[in-house]
Amino acid sequence: MIHIFLSDKAYENDVFQIVRMFYPGEEVKLSEEVIYPIEACMGEVSDSIEKTGKTVEAREVRERLRDVADEQDGLERLSVSFEADRIRILVLFRTGRKLYRTVAVRFSQETKSKYKNSLKRLLYGILSEATGKELPWGILTGIRPTKLVFQMLEDELSEEEIYHNMETEFLCSREKISTSIQIAKRERRLMQEIDYQNGYSLYIGIPFCPSTCLYCSFTSYSIEKFSDYVEAYLKALEKEIIYGATVFPDKKLTCVYFGGGTPTTLSAEQLDWLLGCVKKHFDFTYVKEFCVEAGRPDSITKEKLLVLKKWGVNRISINPQSMQQKTLDLIGRKHTVEQIKEAFALARATGHDNINMDMIIGLPGEETSDVSDTLAQIRELNPDSLTVHTLAIKRAARLNIEREIYIGMRPTDVHSMQEATVKFAKENDYLPYYLYRQKNMADNLENIGYARDCKEGLYNILIMEELQTILALGAGGLTKYVSHHPHYIVREDNVKSVTEYITRIDELIERKRKFFKEQRDCYFR
Repeated sequence: MIHIFLSDKAYENDVFQIVRMFYPGEEVKLSEEVIYPIEACMGEVSDSIEKTGKTVEAREVRERLRDVADEQDGLERLSVSFEADRIRILVLFRTGRKLYRTVAVRFSQETKSKYKNSLKRLLYGILSEATGKELPWGILTGIRPTKLVFQMLEDELSEEEIYHNMETEFLCSREKISTSIQIAKRERRLMQEIDYQNGYSLYIGIPFCPSTCLYCSFTSYSIEKFSDYVEAYLKALEKEIIYGATVFPDKKLTCVYFGGGTPTTLSAEQLDWLLGCVKKHFDFTYVKEFCVEAGRPDSITKEKLLVLKKWGVNRISINPQSMQQKTLDLIGRKHTVEQIKEAFALARATGHDNINMDMIIGLPGEETSDVSDTLAQIRELNPDSLTVHTLAIKRAARLNIEREIYIGMRPTDVHSMQEATVKFAKENDYLPYYLYRQKNMADNLENIGYARDCKEGLYNILIMEELQTILALGAGGLTKYVSHHPHYIVREDNVKSVTEYITRIDELIERKRKFFKEQRDCYFR
């Protein structure tokens, strides 16, 4: 366990995320003591120190730190002091080795961002020195690194200036900066074709799946166990759809995305009714993309694929995650590799000409050779786009809850797996078009979408770069209101529970109604 002492807990999240990137898998704990032991540990004071309004005997500090160290060999303790004109960091090792760094930076309300980035660079430097590691994304811990580059392009900065800013301010590698620039340029070109500021997109969540995957933390419920709730869920969703169609009478609908869960766990008849309901109530005149996640091949039938075509769905996703049967069995996907191939062929045969496939690198028990074989099999199918996810172990996922079971199956070289996907994309005419990151990602990498020209997922760009308002309906839906003038983003979420969504639908609609009224009132204020 790594113990952290902070003189100001306002920076707790920033410190925790940097520490976890350097020490993945380690438990990190913030000390409950309202003390700051740098002086005591360095021997800079004699009898006492005073921090955060509490005086503590230096001898007591040393004893407490020694007790922490004795809990387990080889664990580091980190102390951070936030002061008006500087930040100081001390790292102590069980062996007695110490690393100490300080940076002069003045805090004010106007310089909060500069102060925080100085903290993160200082912490990065000392942990990089301690571990010998360099992180490809530097101090960036947010999920949208390309959003920064997109804005720099909008501000007409040159590539040279972007490289300089990303290297000096965020310590990003040139490789990641290059990828970010390439993606941001492509996004910018695509967005110039869309009046995204005066439009909105629609997300509809179907929270049912054939089974729950080992790594999954999304809102998803077994269709087998929750089949009795499906009709009631759809009736509640119909209410929200009817309301949702009234929210933006003066905005054009840009994209419609059915996610979950797995929407194709619904029967062909239920899908037909639901898609017809959405088409009945929303104006599709200006819709650029109508996408449905058909992610699980064991949920796909010819009848469902024909229903999707009937209602104008122009993009679907069939997601193997891996083409290794041993992996599919381990992670709880109740289908075979052969079913993936059959579902893909069936989608092509029914006229679907824009098919994405998802895969995950870093899955338990896989090696780079497994990833290379998965890519070779995907090449034979020849999808129109490929989304490569790096495994991120979420708190609510079984892979985290039952982590002791899988501890010996952790991949050892996720970076080489990613290199294989990059090489595959280049050799098969797939260009990167969107990118995002998550907490606890293997090797501090990213998720990246590749697509051939004119096959990009527009909704992915809009939501990841937070360029447009997303109206989200259904259990677990997160509505995101994006104001451009002035610029701000606010969110309103639906409950995740299927049963609560059904019983509380009127309350949820009223909550949304109040939420959007507040945004309109703010706009006209």
